Amino acid sequence: MTLYAGSAERTHKRGACRVKCIIFDLDGTLGNTLPLCIAAFKASIEPLAGRSLTDQEIIATFGPSEEGTVQALIPDHYDQGVEDYLKAYRELHHMCPAPFPGIAALLDQAQATQVALALVTGKGARSTEITLDLFGIRSYFRVIETGSPQGPRKVEGIQHVLQQLDVKPEDALYVGDTPSDIESSRTAGIPVAAAAWADTSDAELLRSYHPDQLFTTIDDFKQYIETWARA
Repeated sequence: MTLYAGSAERTHKRGACRVKCIIFDLDGTLGNTLPLCIAAFKASIEPLAGRSLTDQEIIATFGPSEEGTVQALIPDHYDQGVEDYLKAYRELHHMCPAPFPGIAALLDQAQATQVALALVTGKGARSTEITLDLFGIRSYFRVIETGSPQGPRKVEGIQHVLQQLDVKPEDALYVGDTPSDIESSRTAGIPVAAAAWADTSDAELLRSYHPDQLFTTIDDFKQYIETWARA
């Protein structure tokens, strides 16, 4: 396995060649929002369910958007559950008031190399807008694709981004922090970089899924992007 930029790893033959589009995940990639999501679910769902929820019980419902989680856990209180969740999510966002340190500089660097930026997340549209607005990074992304209550749609979201930006799959790069991000990218036919810089990420698990790149720090990924300007 070839080492690149310190702790960044090239796990396939694709090197530091320039791409035309970077597609980012949100939770765990741009910000440490997973603990916030879990706290908001507990605050909103537990009173309606009349019982406590474990973190694992909540995480097991992930894949669909937050609306899908509400449907799975409290189907009889769906409408109120969704509204209560969004209210709690906004009110508790002080738990994660800003992106990961270095993300803004990373996005600036990517734009400076004339790369189109997009976002494909499993989050619902309303919670995505809350986070992007509070983070102050909404304007970076030319295309935003969000999740669905019916189930995972990252493959479709990636495909829509490529169509809207008129970018070939091989000229794009998806950046995400979970094994499902790697699998979705493979299905969509685009290279994938595993973002292993969050406390909630598992670098060894991500490595076992053989992403094209694996980065354990945001600075390493920023240096990787900087090589495109010299390519």
